[in-house]
Amino acid sequence: MQPAILKRLLEERAAKRPVALVTRIEGGQQAVVTPQEALGALELDAAPLAEIRRSLAEDRSGMIEGGYFVHVHNPPLRLILVGAVHIAQALAPMAAIAGYQVVIVDPRRAFATDERFPGITLDDRWPDEALEDLQPNRRTAVVTLTHDPKLDDPALMVALKSDAFYIGCLGSRKTHAKRLERLTEAGFGEADFQRIHGPLGLDIGAITPAEIAISALAEITETLRRAPEAEVKAA
Repeated sequence: MQPAILKRLLEERAAKRPVALVTRIEGGQQAVVTPQEALGALELDAAPLAEIRRSLAEDRSGMIEGGYFVHVHNPPLRLILVGAVHIAQALAPMAAIAGYQVVIVDPRRAFATDERFPGITLDDRWPDEALEDLQPNRRTAVVTLTHDPKLDDPALMVALKSDAFYIGCLGSRKTHAKRLERLTEAGFGEADFQRIHGPLGLDIGAITPAEIAISALAEITETLRRAPEAEVKAA
């Protein structure tokens, strides 16, 4: 492996960004491929490059057409939930089963307890401080659940400045409209608002906390899997 290839691969992994090491079986030439660019002696046409990026989006290593082996080095999926509420009690274990590292952020220690959230990482800092430290990236989903602007809004402001692939907010359309007004006053604009899924979740007629959790995880999954696919097609 060329030193420049190894250096870039290690840099991307250290930064917890999606990256793939691509090797041509015949000849051994290699390239590092990210969702944005490719680096290395291996020249890749549009078709294999699109397939490699699809492999990144699907967390799938293996052979692709043309005699290339793709080794995907994706960072873990993470779900940051702001609010240790009833919906979080359903959503956290569902997301963990789906392969997410789940963190629940809530300074209200009476709600964020090990008894209510067994096996889930709890963070009792204020949401803005916690999210600044957690550094949401392209493999992170952020969901606010408290209905309290003092908790939800600071988390959103950090998430909107990050590369989080999904940002979702619990609340009615009326609640969401007021939320956008507050974010506008804080200096955010339409491009930021397009990133927010509000009301939270796919429209499946969900009523109970568990049903809302199902709709939320479904929307997170749809965004994770289909948005990168759309980017590949656009490229």
